[in-house]
Amino acid sequence: MKIVVLTSSRADYGIYLPLLKKLHADPFFDLNLYVFGTHLSPLHGYTIDQIKKDSFHIKHQIESLVMGDSPEAIATSIGLTQTKFASIWAKEKENSDLVFCLGDRYEMFAAVMASIPFSIPIAHIHGGETTLGAIDNIFRHALTLASSYHFTATEKSASRVKEIRGTETNVFNVGSLSLDNIDELTLLTPTQFYSAYKIDLAIPTILFTFHPETISFEKNKEYIKVITDALKEIPNQIIVTMPNADTYGTIIRKELLDLADKQKTIFLIENFGIRDYFSCMKHCWFVMGNSSSGIIVAASFGKYVINLGDRQKGREQGKNVINCSIEQQSILNAIESVKKMPVLSTDNIYGSGHASEKIIHLLKTNYNG
Repeated sequence: MKIVVLTSSRADYGIYLPLLKKLHADPFFDLNLYVFGTHLSPLHGYTIDQIKKDSFHIKHQIESLVMGDSPEAIATSIGLTQTKFASIWAKEKENSDLVFCLGDRYEMFAAVMASIPFSIPIAHIHGGETTLGAIDNIFRHALTLASSYHFTATEKSASRVKEIRGTETNVFNVGSLSLDNIDELTLLTPTQFYSAYKIDLAIPTILFTFHPETISFEKNKEYIKVITDALKEIPNQIIVTMPNADTYGTIIRKELLDLADKQKTIFLIENFGIRDYFSCMKHCWFVMGNSSSGIIVAASFGKYVINLGDRQKGREQGKNVINCSIEQQSILNAIESVKKMPVLSTDNIYGSGHASEKIIHLLKTNYNG
C-alpha cells in the first residue's frame, strides 16, 4: 500500500512520529514523506534535518513559504503551496493510495485542496476538534470534508466529524497519536537534559509557548506586551518554545528575544524535537501558554496547564487546564493558584496511547481504495 504523509512543521512531525515508525517497519506499506512549510525555514530551525536523521524517505521537498507573516503573506503562501502541490499530485496520483494529513494548519489545507481534482484518498488525523480563537478551525473542518478516512482523538471529535461529513463511514476514534510518544521514546533525565541544554530542571520550571491568535490577530502586539510584563514578574525559571509561523508571529518572537536578553531566568528554544519537549514537560512544574500540546498531552504527565486567551477555546479540556485571560494580574493569580492545587493523576481524556497500532490495524482491515 503506497502511503504518503504530508508534514509541514515540527509540531505535526512530532505527532506523526509513532505512526511513521510503524509504517516504515511494516513491509505492507510503502512510505513516502512530502516535506514543506516551516520544515524548510532556517528561521524555524530547518527541521527537515530531523526527518533526515530519523531515516524516513523524503520524496518531495516543497518550498512555499513567503517572507512576512501579514494576512496577505499568509494568503499568498496558501496560494503558492496549492499551486506547487498541483504539479506534484499530477505526477504522483498513481503513487498515492492514501495520503495522510494532520491537524489544521493553513499549509496542510493548501496541499490537500490541491489534491481534490485528482480524487486522491485523504486520511485526516485530529479532525472534529474546535479552536475558536484561530483561523485553523476553518482549515481543520475543510480538511475533514476533503478526507475519506478519519482518525480522531476523542469520541466527541468523532461525532463532530460524522456530523460534518454526513456519514459514519470510516470515522474511527483512536485517541491522540502524540501520546504514543510517551511510552515509545526514552525521555531525558534532568541530568541528561542539563547536559544537552545547560538548563537545570531540578529548579521549579515553567514550560511556556504562546502562538499568535489568528482570529484577533491585530491584538497580538498587545497580548505579547501583557505576557512579557507578566513574565518579568515571575521569579521562576521559564523555558520558552518559540511561536509558529502564524499571522504576526514575528512580533511575538521579537518581544520574547528582547525579554530573554534582559532576564537570565528565561531560556528560548527554537526547536526541542518531540523527545526533548516531552522530557521538559515531564520534569517541569507546569505548562503555560496556548499550545494544543498543553491541552492534549500535559495531563498524561500529571501537569497543570494555564491556558492563555482564546486560541484553544472550544477544544475539549481535562481537569488539569486552568483558563486565563491575557491580563497581567490574571496570569500572576493563576500561577499562585497552581501552587495550592493537589497533585494530579495522569488520566487523559485524549487516550492512553496505542493510537498508531490502531491506525495500522484499521488501514489493513478497512481500506478499500
